[in-house]
Amino acid sequence: MRILIVTDAWTPQVNGVVITMRNTIRELERLGHEVGTITPAGFRTIPCPTYPEIRLSLNAARRVARTIDEFDPHALHVATEGPLGLAARAHCLRTVRPFTTAYHTQFPEYIHARSRLPVGVAYRWMRWFHGPARAVMVPTPDLHRRLSARGFPNLAMWSRGVDTELFRPAERAPFHGQRPVFLYAGRVSVEKNLAAFLSLDLPGTRWVVGDGPARRALERRFPRARFFGMKHGAELAWFFGQADAFVFPSRTDTFGLVMLEAMACGTPVAAFPVTGPIDVVKPGVSGVLADDLRAAALAALELPRERVREQALASSWERATAQFVEHLHPANA
Repeated sequence: MRILIVTDAWTPQVNGVVITMRNTIRELERLGHEVGTITPAGFRTIPCPTYPEIRLSLNAARRVARTIDEFDPHALHVATEGPLGLAARAHCLRTVRPFTTAYHTQFPEYIHARSRLPVGVAYRWMRWFHGPARAVMVPTPDLHRRLSARGFPNLAMWSRGVDTELFRPAERAPFHGQRPVFLYAGRVSVEKNLAAFLSLDLPGTRWVVGDGPARRALERRFPRARFFGMKHGAELAWFFGQADAFVFPSRTDTFGLVMLEAMACGTPVAAFPVTGPIDVVKPGVSGVLADDLRAAALAALELPRERVREQALASSWERATAQFVEHLHPANA
């Protein structure tokens, strides 16, 4: 099958959307599909306000339309709601071409955390964007239920995977600080709610791996925490393997791939019982979910690391990509 994927999120960004799309494309090609992409590469772009790593493509409509027509895909997937996604959506509607979308980010909550815009306003826009799609792919059952309650049509499950060869238990390196080590990895920004983690009265050491607009302010506010900047691949896996618990304080993620990556390294997760964690973490096995994040972090230390990894092994990109293909709607269907 000839599949065209349109995404405003792409390298050199490193986030859950980019990781998901790159792994999905790899698996699709391994299965023998021909995959084309429309990404910000090659377009004139400007940085997204408050999230400069995201590049917003300018004057994209004609080129997007031409690329779609020339590639003439059997199935078209619009991964994001940015300028490229909007241009692809408009062209598909204009030419009566079926397409699918994905709900990767809790955009209304994200915008509310930054601007206090009522979430209902943003949800109306999101329903407008995703409404014409033949399938709106969502990563967790909880998000499926929540979006269904808000009137989103044609919802379909598309889970996520983890590279269990890259993210695997590692031998502990000599550590001269105080254990336990509580780790957060990901974007350092207001919607990730890091202050809820860094302000906890916890023993040992707190590590933050990642970067973002809130880093400097958090470093000044929490001088005892260690900030390591952005890490990728084997370096990131090393940090997961050295930590005693992974603390995920976000309340706005749709999934949270970093939780799966930590679990694959045998590191238990502590998180709030909200969308994302409640479908990724098996309480008492791979982590602890509680409104009291301090209690969850301390309780997570007691979980056997081998059982934590066992749960992660059930999540593969091969299985997730099979779901993705199942929900595509070929143009001749």
